Amino acid sequence: MDESHQPLPEARQPLVIRTLTEWRTLAILGGPILIAQVAQMANGVIDTVMAGHASAEDLAAVGIGSSLWMPLFLFFMGMLGALQPIISGYNGARTLEKIMPATWQGLYLAGAGSVIMILLLTHVHPVLALLNLEANTARITQGYLDAFAWGVPALLLMTALRGLTDGLGHTRVIMVFSVMSTLINLPLNYIFIYGKLGLPALGGVGCGWATSLSNGVAAIALLVYLNRSRVYRKFHLLADRAKPDLAGLAYILKIGVPIGFTIFVEASLFSVIALFLAPLGPVVVAGHQIALNVVSLLFMLPLSIGMALTLRVSFLMGAGAAHTAALISRSSLILAAGTALVFALLLWSFSGGIAALYTSEEDVQAVTVRLLAFAAAFQIADVIQVTCISALRGYKDTRIPMFIMLFSFWGLGLPMGYVLTFTDALKPAMGAAGFWVGLTCGLTSASILLGWRLFRYAPAPDQ
Repeated sequence: MDESHQPLPEARQPLVIRTLTEWRTLAILGGPILIAQVAQMANGVIDTVMAGHASAEDLAAVGIGSSLWMPLFLFFMGMLGALQPIISGYNGARTLEKIMPATWQGLYLAGAGSVIMILLLTHVHPVLALLNLEANTARITQGYLDAFAWGVPALLLMTALRGLTDGLGHTRVIMVFSVMSTLINLPLNYIFIYGKLGLPALGGVGCGWATSLSNGVAAIALLVYLNRSRVYRKFHLLADRAKPDLAGLAYILKIGVPIGFTIFVEASLFSVIALFLAPLGPVVVAGHQIALNVVSLLFMLPLSIGMALTLRVSFLMGAGAAHTAALISRSSLILAAGTALVFALLLWSFSGGIAALYTSEEDVQAVTVRLLAFAAAFQIADVIQVTCISALRGYKDTRIPMFIMLFSFWGLGLPMGYVLTFTDALKPAMGAAGFWVGLTCGLTSASILLGWRLFRYAPAPDQ
């Protein structure tokens, strides 16, 4: 595939050939997205491991700080994620003159989001007081967030510019700069946390400075690339600067706010479950966190395919190829189900070995193995729901899916999980497994309702 654009479909090809061709396009778009997602996850792993070697307080502070900034970032990431289907649609329609104005509206929103995030993260004292943290842990947490806040503009700048690069089908661009950020973060963590090169040892606070600097370097490098690359000569950021436009801003917000809220709802659910499980003791919480980490790692593949599907569907709608958009949306469910079956078999067959990789404590392993059995059970529902919602985002249908996810997760999954975990109302209290049964029910509900929405949805012509 020519990386300067996504290929237009050939309608005269047999159905099977067209389907396989579209799957190949998804793989080409999705492969770099997967690497970028894994690189971003690696930053969190690096921070956790290196802070843990400094002290238990530093590890706790970085963990708490991350749990505070991550939901905010996920919301703004989802909101700015509207740029990807919008720009991909303009690319498909070959209305290239609309791309830079849309990009600049996204940059203005990224600037506003940066101000909000910085203000919230540098004034979390009331939240830390509610958590009743030990004084030194609270001090390190605030110091970590104060340092991290300096890198927020760069983080949201890269998120907004991803709308331009991914929207044009150049998913390798963000992959390269995400990997660059991770590679820079590792040595900077070592320098700032442990006090090398004559600098004082900052512990967990050093993680915040390392992340800020690595994001800043990657963002500057991305800007240099976009302004010097031959591919982007027709999309010059400075020469094609557009003024703030209320209609353009409103269009992005109309699509993006439901995406951001949906991602926030899903991410916050797992945080709430972890808080509910805390009274059951550290063994249960540890087993839950290990199982959740395994599921999150596996989820990167269907998530990346879903993000590629969003780009492809929006491009095809812009190109006036609605039939091919419907073909790839629905045929991707076959691909998703196959992926889910493989994951389910892996989790079911190797749960003991997976648990042993994370911990040598037999009681924690036993909890992990039990929970991974439930994780295997909900793989198909989980992968199908992310495929459906990704296709709907390609159609720029985000409001109804937001309500579906809110109902499925918070209206069904969480209450049922609580009842099964702590009460005997439906059956004897199941402990942590109850929440995983609730998650399975919520994901099943989401997959059915989103699937119904996808097959019944009649998209309007692309804007």
